[in-house]
Amino acid sequence: MKKLINQLIKFGIVGGIAFVIDYGLLYICTEWFGIYYFISAIISFSVSVIFNYIASILWVFDVDKNKSKTTNFIVFIALSIVGLGINQIIMWYGVEILHIYYMIVKLVATVIVMIFNFITRKIFLE
Repeated sequence: MKKLINQLIKFGIVGGIAFVIDYGLLYICTEWFGIYYFISAIISFSVSVIFNYIASILWVFDVDKNKSKTTNFIVFIALSIVGLGINQIIMWYGVEILHIYYMIVKLVATVIVMIFNFITRKIFLE
């Protein structure tokens, strides 16, 4: 149980940093560079995934040493693509259908994707 709590704390720290990267880049790309929010969300999410991968593999999860680094990377990226899909569906629905400000919708999307990420990475990477 202590191991799981430590892992959740580390996941939270990594996730918090990844969130700052994701949220910050979303805002910068959209507001400063005039990129459509939906495209900005893909860019920001992708950059945060790269950080998250490196930090998760090195610090958060006890990665299965029997799997190759390539296999772990492919699994991580596949799960991240699903997470991106969830993120984009929530962003589209919240902004286009519910007419909520994109930065608020991003907060909801982040929480849902973070839960998805922890559960699936725990299952498939350890």
